[in-house]
Amino acid sequence: MNRKYLAELLKNCSPKVIYVVTWNNILKKVFCPFQVLVLNDIGELSKHQVVWVEQVKVTPELKTIFIINGNAYYYYHFDIII
Repeated sequence: MNRKYLAELLKNCSPKVIYVVTWNNILKKVFCPFQVLVLNDIGELSKHQVVWVEQVKVTPELKTIFIINGNAYYYYHFDIII
């Protein structure tokens, strides 16, 4: 994917909002900061720790990244607490 296409795709995205489908199939708009539960030890974070997501970013490969304490982590290391 080239940078121009990616820029066009992401121009309407916000680093402060994420849409989540809940366990009962309800779509929710979640605003930063929001809390997540750490699923595995990763970086400075410990399993079962609850932390705040400051921003949501996307890699050029369209993988979701959470910014926590200034560090970037892939979304799949966390469960969003709603």
